[in-house]
Amino acid sequence: MLAIQQSQSVEDIEIDLLLEGIFRQYGFDFRNYARSSLRRRVRNFIHDERIGSVSLLQDRILHDREWLDRFVYSLSVNVSSMFRDPHFYVTFRRQVVPLLRTYPFSRIWIAGASMGEEVYSLAIVLEEEGIYNRCRVYATDINDAVLKKAKEGIYPRDLIQTYAHSYTSAGGKRLFSDYYTVAYEHAILNSALRANVVFAQHNLASDASFNEFHLILCRNVMIYFNNELQAHVFKLLHESLATFGVIGLGAKETMKLSPREYAYEQIDKTARLYRRTR
Repeated sequence: MLAIQQSQSVEDIEIDLLLEGIFRQYGFDFRNYARSSLRRRVRNFIHDERIGSVSLLQDRILHDREWLDRFVYSLSVNVSSMFRDPHFYVTFRRQVVPLLRTYPFSRIWIAGASMGEEVYSLAIVLEEEGIYNRCRVYATDINDAVLKKAKEGIYPRDLIQTYAHSYTSAGGKRLFSDYYTVAYEHAILNSALRANVVFAQHNLASDASFNEFHLILCRNVMIYFNNELQAHVFKLLHESLATFGVIGLGAKETMKLSPREYAYEQIDKTARLYRRTR
């Protein structure tokens, strides 16, 4: 038992040193990510890359940027789908779109854009509601590689049926096939859907606010952060959201974890939509 505890302790020390080294060398801050999830991902990366230890991984990452890029990609959670949680979009159409209509122009931030599924889902909703041409969507992620894929808007053809079903459940007003063309085994989303989208790298853990927004979607991102980092991100989002602006969180996230919960009213409990009131 003592040997096992000692081994685990050494591994945690190695991970701490790895994360500190990455932060000092490259500026990526993973030090306050949820430790259990982070430890599992580090172990999986070491196994897949056939590296003997975390310390050997640290040596490679600090001396070779390509190793860092691959490691960051492995840490990023890039699992999503178009119109994920259809109820969110149904509620969004009913409760949030009327608020956005009151602005002559809306700035929207999707934090943790991943492969872009949420970006294009939102673009479709805004287009169908007739306000996309009055919106600018900023889609950000820590991982530059996934942002490049998001900008391409190309997805496996075998996922389209699932996306189409979710689109219908989310209150879609047309045929989902109106929004893509098929080429070989892939579906290519219409370029018009990204006409008002700016894709950019942004690190929620270390980067500052870069604009004031009328809508912020940060869904299924903070569940991978510890309490300290969650508090930091809530502060960042609050500073970035205009008064009477709306923020959307993931199904397992809640404004109750924010030290500024008092400044928000709940629009819909299930959809995790909140409006800033002060």
